[in-house]
Amino acid sequence: MNAEITEIAALAPGRTAVITGGASGIGLAAARRFCAAGMNVVIADLEGTALDAAAAAVSQAAGGADRVLAVACDVARPGDLVALADAAYARFGNVSFLMNNAGVGANPGKPWQNLDAWKALIDVNLWGVVHGVQAFAERMLAQATPAMIVNTGSKQGITTPPGNLAYNVSKSALKTYTEGLAHALRNEPGAAVSAHLLIPGFTFTGMSGGTTTKAPGAWTGEQVVDFMLQSLALGDFYILCPDNETDRRTDVRRMAWAVGDIIENRPALSRWHPDYGDAFAEFLKG
Repeated sequence: MNAEITEIAALAPGRTAVITGGASGIGLAAARRFCAAGMNVVIADLEGTALDAAAAAVSQAAGGADRVLAVACDVARPGDLVALADAAYARFGNVSFLMNNAGVGANPGKPWQNLDAWKALIDVNLWGVVHGVQAFAERMLAQATPAMIVNTGSKQGITTPPGNLAYNVSKSALKTYTEGLAHALRNEPGAAVSAHLLIPGFTFTGMSGGTTTKAPGAWTGEQVVDFMLQSLALGDFYILCPDNETDRRTDVRRMAWAVGDIIENRPALSRWHPDYGDAFAEFLKG
């Protein structure tokens, strides 16, 4: 078992992890890792062959299907998350790690276009997480044992680059929600549950544009999980992942510039504004 897992009480052998969006990418990598470490794992994803294949792969990593449960779940529907919680507790009796990881990225276009597509994206990326917390948090608190909730965000929810505004909006809202969740949990009397925001970098996942070839600059889902575990062992709330093309310093400078738009009263998204390109380039150099 990896050292970083042994240092996290919520990930002890015999405890249970629930992962939405667990049939591919970061979610599947996490499911494999937790099962190999002796945990029970509940994989939640849309019904279909991907979920079946993931359950088989994780069962193989676990040496059998006794510690693996696959549940068809659409996180946009709150009832599905309640049913997921019921199934997890009925099978394993506890949930110590909830990873609200399901996400979609299909771009609905401009702010004034495709209302239904905007709603569909936000229903998964934001409301899917809220539904997960609503279904699990009180039961996890009632256990009175160490537990964690990890919500998968995005750097695009912080720097909000042009290109997919709906996705940025969903992940920006998710960042704010998870910050508030962490505050509420640490102020809950006797709470043993903490919240954390996973912020992947460029990662090869099921949302990588349909390609089956990993770009050299991308991390794998396994690398993201490695970094997440190291960060959780340190007690980090913001799990800001680098990748093979962007280091932490560059991420920090980009985020600082984004906040500086407000402080300096620059135009919105000035990093991409023609009048501020040179200034940003100099700022990035430090």
